[in-house]
Amino acid sequence: MTAAPRDPGVPAGLSVLLEAVLSVGTDLELRATLQHLVDSAAALTCAEHGVLGVFDPGHGTVVEEVVTGEARPDAPPDEAADSVVHQPDVLAVPIHVQQTVFGRLRLTGKRSPGGFTDDDLDLLRLLATQAGIAIGNARLYETAKQRERWIEGAAAVTTALLTGRAGDALTTVAERARLLADAAAGVVLQPTEAGGMEIVAASTTDDPHGLLGTTILPGSAVLAQLLTGEPVFIEDSATDPRMTTDVRSRFGPSMMLPLQAAGKLIGTLALPRARGARPYTSVDHLLATQFASQAALALVLADAQAGRERLAVFEDRDRIARDLHDLVVQRLFATGMMLESTQRRAQVEDVHDALTQAIDELESTIQEVRTTIFALQQPPADAPTTFRGRVLRETAGAAAILGFAPSVHFHGAVDATLGDQVQGHLLTALRRALAAASRRSPISRIDVTVDAEATLPDGRPGVRLTVADDGARDDGEATTTVTWQSPPDV
Repeated sequence: MTAAPRDPGVPAGLSVLLEAVLSVGTDLELRATLQHLVDSAAALTCAEHGVLGVFDPGHGTVVEEVVTGEARPDAPPDEAADSVVHQPDVLAVPIHVQQTVFGRLRLTGKRSPGGFTDDDLDLLRLLATQAGIAIGNARLYETAKQRERWIEGAAAVTTALLTGRAGDALTTVAERARLLADAAAGVVLQPTEAGGMEIVAASTTDDPHGLLGTTILPGSAVLAQLLTGEPVFIEDSATDPRMTTDVRSRFGPSMMLPLQAAGKLIGTLALPRARGARPYTSVDHLLATQFASQAALALVLADAQAGRERLAVFEDRDRIARDLHDLVVQRLFATGMMLESTQRRAQVEDVHDALTQAIDELESTIQEVRTTIFALQQPPADAPTTFRGRVLRETAGAAAILGFAPSVHFHGAVDATLGDQVQGHLLTALRRALAAASRRSPISRIDVTVDAEATLPDGRPGVRLTVADDGARDDGEATTTVTWQSPPDV
């Protein structure tokens, strides 16, 4: 693009300064504004190299450097941030934004004999003053956009948790926070029984399983702060002596924020960046802390809502179970007694056989309804602790493969009679029988019976597991039956 012709009435230095000021103030994006400033400063003073060091307003450390030219002019370590340097080979001025030192502009390599002049310093100071205004506007715009992203992120997490669209609540929080913070990982730690903290949810750009299970052991210097709900900000996880985990060497700057709501510490949200990544600013700390507070509240509300829903399900299941027991089972039992009475009076053999079959079907139906009642009384989200519940869980799992639910019958006090060892044997035999049945085709029915009142071949009392299906066997038989029996005290 050809530059606009210069007004002949304007001095050359002033014209270049005006162009530099306009260039710096044309963009609201902070990064672009900073690059315009460094490029314009180098062009204005005929410098070969320039660097703008941006300070964290909360700590005074350099968080970003913007350069122009082929090399970066490093400042001496004892050079104050707000000092002015005027030497033949170096020119440096601070950039003030709202009476705070935002950064420091440093130029080297003057492309004319004699080095930097007083005029160069005056022009650079004027440019720095105008740049401070432009940077202030750009920084306000950038901060507003950043705050908006964090607010939208917190709202999205809350919506996902309260509408049930989040598969894993803690992982949802970790993933959203990682994206908002531009972190290498987002993890949630929770207290352990041993007094430490363990990573229970993780979101990373690669494999999160390498982080899950990582534990901060008791005695760690950072642990006391985390367990009391204090935020911890770390400049370099790999070298900070407070960090003791095996994975710390993978990360650099980090924020560890309490997930705390209604006086309850749910855990800690940690957002480590990769080694060498830009440090977090005080604005990052503030926005991430606010996000963690809102996410913790959403987690508490979601947990309470899930508890209410579980309670409603339990109440519904109890009502169904009562109705089945009080109405269906009693009516079936009464019908069975009527049929038995009729059977005793029946004279025709065909009628007698039909009644016998009807009675058997009713007894089978009563047994299945009772099994269903038992299943309804089990908490749906908890692993079953009784033998009946474990058998029902195995058959329910097989139903997903078979396409239909096996019929299950229990005879006798199976939970009170069977020891842990025999229960394990029976469950293993049941799994094998169900797996074998699923490989036979076609198959439309499986009957599972656990009889704790069976008699062993030697006459002793025992337990018998029978798994029968209607699939054809290799020998042409119409049904396949697998029986496993053992004394109840094995």
